[in-house]
Amino acid sequence: MTLLLLYGVNLLVLAINFANRDTLIDGPVPRFNEPERVAGALPPSVTVQLPMYNERFVADRLIDACAKLDYPADRLDIQILDDSTDDTAAIAEERTNYWKQRGVRILHLRRSDRTGYKAGALQAGLKLSRAEFVAVFDADFVPDSGFLREVIGAFDSPKIGMVQARWSHLNEADSLLTRIQAFGLDTHFAIEQRVRNLTGCFINFNGTAGVWRRTCIDESGGWSADTLAEDLDLSYRAQLRGWRFKYLPRATAPAELPADMNAFRAQQFRWTKGTTQTAMKMLGPLWASEFPLSVKLEGTVHLTAHLAFPLVLILGLLNVPLLWMRSRTGMPGDVYFSMLSLGVLGFVGFFLAQLFAQRELYPDWKRRMLLFPAFMAGSMGLAVNNTRAVLEAVLRKRSTFVRTPKLRAVTAGDGAEVDVAGTFMRGGSRNSRQSNEEDYIASRLPAEFWVEIGMLAYLTVGLAWLIAHGAWLAIPFQLLLVAGFSLVVVYTAVGMRRAPTDEEVLSR
Repeated sequence: MTLLLLYGVNLLVLAINFANRDTLIDGPVPRFNEPERVAGALPPSVTVQLPMYNERFVADRLIDACAKLDYPADRLDIQILDDSTDDTAAIAEERTNYWKQRGVRILHLRRSDRTGYKAGALQAGLKLSRAEFVAVFDADFVPDSGFLREVIGAFDSPKIGMVQARWSHLNEADSLLTRIQAFGLDTHFAIEQRVRNLTGCFINFNGTAGVWRRTCIDESGGWSADTLAEDLDLSYRAQLRGWRFKYLPRATAPAELPADMNAFRAQQFRWTKGTTQTAMKMLGPLWASEFPLSVKLEGTVHLTAHLAFPLVLILGLLNVPLLWMRSRTGMPGDVYFSMLSLGVLGFVGFFLAQLFAQRELYPDWKRRMLLFPAFMAGSMGLAVNNTRAVLEAVLRKRSTFVRTPKLRAVTAGDGAEVDVAGTFMRGGSRNSRQSNEEDYIASRLPAEFWVEIGMLAYLTVGLAWLIAHGAWLAIPFQLLLVAGFSLVVVYTAVGMRRAPTDEEVLSR
């Protein structure tokens, strides 16, 4: 509870910093300026890297969006870093040929194996680039045409090594699951990234929707595949070498949220394990550096934040047994339970961070804050999944880079399904690339699903005991745990669909 309190107080400090710096300026939102140029000088060269692995539903959407980026054609080249084993390769090749015929400098690069996964693909692409800047977009993103001009314009000092844009959401309204994801991501970008950047603390490249100075990547050791969070790893290595990062809250890149619980679960596992691996790798160098104590403390909280999941799991397991023991033996006593009340401070920080994020980003923030209890519950429901990720990282268990499936599921206001690259598919009809989405749905329940069912049963019995014994102060926390595990269990079960055999996939 003490450790969770520290994480909550950190969010409280970030929220207070945000509130102190939150000033409104009359007039239109300012646009970022392009970097000043000497008369006749060329704009900087940019390579756009698109790492892909089996992205048949969204590959063409991303390629088309990047081919339409508003940037001088002779200063821009696009690399499709395609490690796919399905028909994504054919789709990417077709779009490559289409845009080549229209004067776009675009390459479709294939490797013989997935050595290094995403990090390996990015590093391989760099060998074929001589550009001054490198932009990266994952397959679920659809950058606006003005993205590069806006972000490149923020490199107003040779010390700036990376500029990160904010993620917006293409399919937030699809379900409760996507709304909860958007809610959490909004807080990360609007509060954590923004305040850390404003206060001189380290921020991270989020793996996509950002632009790197090529020199920064090279001088920091390049992309490394020894963690599952290659983006966070390189971010800390670069900033420890003195490079400055910049976060642009008003520059956005729309992205598709995982619409399936198993996809979301896999994404969260990868992020949690990768962040914990990076913490084990970078905390030593961080504390050995000459950066101020405030930077070291905030960096430590940043890198270890996912430890909150095993802490929540432990609290969930012990909440009712401790109260039962107290009812039988009188121990632990009042002092112990009074100390637990300090957790309210952590809750206040958690709540204010979400509140300020929603108020900053959306006019209807009051309505959106009604989602806060569901967000809290859903976060707790991932405790088993993410605790396993933390343990695997601590035990140094190796695992593959599991991609997050994207299904191109975007709903328009009139009920029509929307292809954000510009095509409206009326009446729910789908093109041939979308007709086989079951290929990308998990075919079996994850192992921790059965542990989650056991936890749900255990927590529900505990909730009944608390109600029967009138332990009203302990009930809200227990109720959130029950709701969170219910959400995860139900969405996991409902999201299961039959996946085809290898022979069926090959026959297509």
